[in-house]
Amino acid sequence: MTTLSAQRRLATPEIEICEHEGILVVRDDRMPGGTKARVLPLLFDDHAEYVYASPVQGYAQVALAYCAAAHGKRATIFTAARKKRHPRTVEALRAGARLVEIGPAGYLSVVRKRARDYCAVAGAKLLPFGLDVEPIRSGIARLAAGLPVKPREVWTVAGSGTLSRALQAAWPAARFFAVRIGAVPNAGRATVLVAPERFDDAAIEPPSFPSCENYDAKAWAFIRRHAKPGALFWNVAA
Repeated sequence: MTTLSAQRRLATPEIEICEHEGILVVRDDRMPGGTKARVLPLLFDDHAEYVYASPVQGYAQVALAYCAAAHGKRATIFTAARKKRHPRTVEALRAGARLVEIGPAGYLSVVRKRARDYCAVAGAKLLPFGLDVEPIRSGIARLAAGLPVKPREVWTVAGSGTLSRALQAAWPAARFFAVRIGAVPNAGRATVLVAPERFDDAAIEPPSFPSCENYDAKAWAFIRRHAKPGALFWNVAA
């Protein structure tokens, strides 16, 4: 896939909501780069290059790659070196991102420091981890508030908790549940449930629709057992 094809693919589709097993599912697995690709350009300014320090499994690297290509910007991804690159890193490369691999022990704290050091020298803009900043949250909140649904119960996965807090702003009357997949998230007023899988592992009980196997898919087992009919699940990406 070339950068040009990445630009063509980022013709932003409408948000689709489908019913699966009695649950309303936001199908942003159909959006190139996932949900955050819809709002990430809100962080673009007059910088030519945007840098993100990513876990190898992270989806923000993919979102940045697509968005940068579509807006004529440069995307640089810092991530840990692995013998075999993660498929999401490969997708980011194919969408036009430049990759800087940190090894041999590429702990995320080291990756983030190297990214900061690079930006200080190169004059590039370092994007915040998890894209957990007000423009992103308010952008997602506006998208959600504009949908033709007003759910009473909302489920998400929580890495940083950015998505759950954004949706809480959009639907203040709803009850929220967030499935923790790694570090303790800032999930606002959501009830937090802890996924049994390790962060790197795929979901034990994934849904039938495309869902990020080590992220969104881990919510589905909880939803099957605990969600009320008509609840909404926001599926960020595939």
